[in-house]
Amino acid sequence: MKDILRLIIALTVISSAAGIILAVTNKVTTAPITTAAQKETVEALAAVLPPFDNDPNTCAATFTENGQTWTFHVGRKAGVFTGAAFEAIAPNGYGGEIRMMIGITASNEIQRIKILAQKETPGLGTKIAEAPFISQFDGKRIQSTVWAVKKDQGDFDAVTGATISSRAVLGAVKAGLDVYGKHAGEIARTGE
Repeated sequence: MKDILRLIIALTVISSAAGIILAVTNKVTTAPITTAAQKETVEALAAVLPPFDNDPNTCAATFTENGQTWTFHVGRKAGVFTGAAFEAIAPNGYGGEIRMMIGITASNEIQRIKILAQKETPGLGTKIAEAPFISQFDGKRIQSTVWAVKKDQGDFDAVTGATISSRAVLGAVKAGLDVYGKHAGEIARTGE
């Protein structure tokens, strides 16, 4: 009986110490992780938006469509709407999720797309983040572009050997652009 009691006390002490260590570690790492995520967003917005002089990270419009929340960061220069950017996540990449930031001009063209995170096959699927694939999006008109790979009667060349990854990117971009199209007027007025 004494051995069981000692074992219970030892396990309680060890479990409590481990819990305290985990709680302290979480508290210490939460702020740097949040700061790093905010920095990544600011850098991505600067890379994909047309020129702006406001803070698009705080000037944003959020909408929920089909159970998914979309945040459109608004760029303004001298108070005039220059464009918007949104993050899209393709859940169906070959290697899992593909996160990207898409920038749109005030004239409804793609300014630029930046892949933020992906786990695609090195040397194949990872080419979705490189020219010539990613540069195909620059300047595409939202309404007159067929947002699919050429194999699917679309306007985009797929990355050779990575059609699944290419389709995933285009599907996520199209989903976000559909939401943008429904709320373009409201997005353009955000931050006036």
